[in-house]
Amino acid sequence: MFSSRREHLTFWTVPPDRPFVWIRHVILYASTNLSDWQPLLNNPLLVGSLKLLDWSPSDATCLIFVSGITLGEMTSQRQSQKKIANDKTELTIFRRFAAWGALTAACVMLCSGDTRADGAAATLPSDTPKTFKPRTDAFDYVKREEMVAMRDGVKLKTFILVPKGATNAPILLTRTPYNASERVLRFNSPHLAAAVPQMDDTAVAAGYIIVSQDVRGKYGSEGDYVMTRPLKGPLNPTEVDHATDTYDTIGWLVKNVPESNGRVGTIGGSYEGYTTVMSTVRPHPALKVAVPFAPMVDGWVGDDWFHNGAFRQDGSLDYIYDQEATRKTDEKWWSGDRDTYDEYLRAGSAGAMAASRGLEQLGFWRAIADHTAYDSFWQDQAVDKVLAKEPLHVPMLIVSGLFDQEDIYGGPALYRALAGKDPNGEMVHLVLGPWNHGQSRGEGRGIGEIHFEGDTATWFRRTVMQPFLDYYLKDAAKPNTPRVLVYETGADQWHRYDAWPRSCAEGCPEHARNLYLLSGGRLGFEQTAASKEEYDEYVSDPAKPVPYRQRPTLPAYGPDSTWGQWLVDDQRHAASRPDVLVYETEPLKEPLRVAGEPIARLFASTSGSDADWVVKIIDVWPEEVPNQPKLGGYQQMLSADILRGRYRQDPANPLPIEPGKVLHYRLRLPNVCHRFLPGHRIMVQIQSTWFPLYDRNPQTYVPNIMYAKPGSFVKVTQRVWHTPQNASLIELPVLAGDAK
Repeated sequence: MFSSRREHLTFWTVPPDRPFVWIRHVILYASTNLSDWQPLLNNPLLVGSLKLLDWSPSDATCLIFVSGITLGEMTSQRQSQKKIANDKTELTIFRRFAAWGALTAACVMLCSGDTRADGAAATLPSDTPKTFKPRTDAFDYVKREEMVAMRDGVKLKTFILVPKGATNAPILLTRTPYNASERVLRFNSPHLAAAVPQMDDTAVAAGYIIVSQDVRGKYGSEGDYVMTRPLKGPLNPTEVDHATDTYDTIGWLVKNVPESNGRVGTIGGSYEGYTTVMSTVRPHPALKVAVPFAPMVDGWVGDDWFHNGAFRQDGSLDYIYDQEATRKTDEKWWSGDRDTYDEYLRAGSAGAMAASRGLEQLGFWRAIADHTAYDSFWQDQAVDKVLAKEPLHVPMLIVSGLFDQEDIYGGPALYRALAGKDPNGEMVHLVLGPWNHGQSRGEGRGIGEIHFEGDTATWFRRTVMQPFLDYYLKDAAKPNTPRVLVYETGADQWHRYDAWPRSCAEGCPEHARNLYLLSGGRLGFEQTAASKEEYDEYVSDPAKPVPYRQRPTLPAYGPDSTWGQWLVDDQRHAASRPDVLVYETEPLKEPLRVAGEPIARLFASTSGSDADWVVKIIDVWPEEVPNQPKLGGYQQMLSADILRGRYRQDPANPLPIEPGKVLHYRLRLPNVCHRFLPGHRIMVQIQSTWFPLYDRNPQTYVPNIMYAKPGSFVKVTQRVWHTPQNASLIELPVLAGDAK
């Protein structure tokens, strides 16, 4: 144990009246010679004893060592005192035994202070129970969490909220990529109406069971995530899609939710609107009705990702990043700029911005970057085209907003594709409200400075949607659901129609009128004689693109974003720029009503080999509005869109533009239902950039604009022609009749 006799003697020559010096020696020795005790510590009997005492090997080492020293010292002392009288010797040994015993206990405590402290903490009972059972007696509903198995064995996280006391109740199902656990926790409340999305408010009042489910690959659900997973077929070689997952989920619900009446409706907005529409493809027999709000229908023509070939970079790149980087959206798009205009301008191209965030790792970004034209990748998953080939099984109430900043195309396109299958207007219905992307599911009193007549969204859900649901899910009285219900802005009135659009070039109840772009920045319904001014021109400089709204352009999903308002923004910031053409009428003497899809027919030329064309229809308010001073001179955008020139002939096959040649461009604009009031003017603006919402066209033809190099971006001259032979105009869906 000791390396030398001297070390042994030194250890034992500590005076008995200085015990702490001796303790120090013990601690130093124990800390440097633990290996000497290892054979003893490995003894099975000792190991078992340590477990019972909840001691560590360090505790045992110190105790054994000191105990051994104590006993050895006692023996040594006893032998050295043989010649001393027995009574004196025994008394001395007893005193030393007591002293050494105390020292042993103290040494154990001091020698393993850290270890014993850890042991004490480990044995202190936790304040947190292994399983906590919330007390929810005060709740008016019961929440159940289930993992529902699909046909391929993948299980999807499903939340079922059942009103207490419910019997024979219908089920309203939403399938979401946005975290079902949060979707059913809008407020942490004991009241079902507060817990679920506001979209479900009237259904809760009617006693419905609310179900929310994570789509496969997101949040609590198993499986792989694919953005807007296409139906099984050329783009999806598996046997599962949103249609089959909904079918399997409904089959499980009607068997395992005893409070239900066996009838299910699907509902949801945006991506959830897409899954709602997908639920109607080869549906489960228990699916009786569907209500898609603002559904994603065609991501290239006019929803989300592209508009007529122009990529919606700001709002898409960050969405893809957040949605696909991780299952639970743990990674968030980062930015060091408040103004996205500056950020995207510095990046150069959409591809460069994507690369700066690592988006090349994400499957959907790689797909859209490789499919910038309207090829089979987009056509084969366009929902309106897909459903047009399917039998019509499920009654559908399609809900869209006239100012939807994300999916403005989808709802009317879906209605157009399905209306012919329902000649009597019994199964397919369209609602066009004065709403942005999410407003129909919340409160709809106005957008920005534009106010409407009351809470239009709540009125719709209570008066139109809920009776429609109750009829199919609760055997309620048949409602008088109009085939088309449209809100007329300007007049602030709802109208019931038997068809939509109401006015167009041909095939509609009324005939559209041509609104001509005239020389001198004039706009009129009569084409004038030839003028010396055959065209208007402007210089489009990609280095100084026109902002799509007043700067700073804030991140779409930022904390102080007003992204939902931009489609009714005041356009004076653009009208004052030299690279924006402005045409307007004289103040109107009579009201003018429009209801349908305006179509811009431009005759234009460019000095470049590619070009974008942006067309905006605007209601210009009088210079003074006493009751709403902020609207004095306000240029209220009503309908606007963009066309990438390379797709002018065939969206699937881009072609360069011949510089200087006058070409015809046809651009379908989003639906309008509006009344221009007396004293207002009609305005049209034309420009070639709408930044940073849409990526910049380099104006030099390159194979893939996503990866355009800095040297490809050139300044060009754009001309819009207005001669009798090349008359640029807007087919405006004017109504001549009354509101009936």
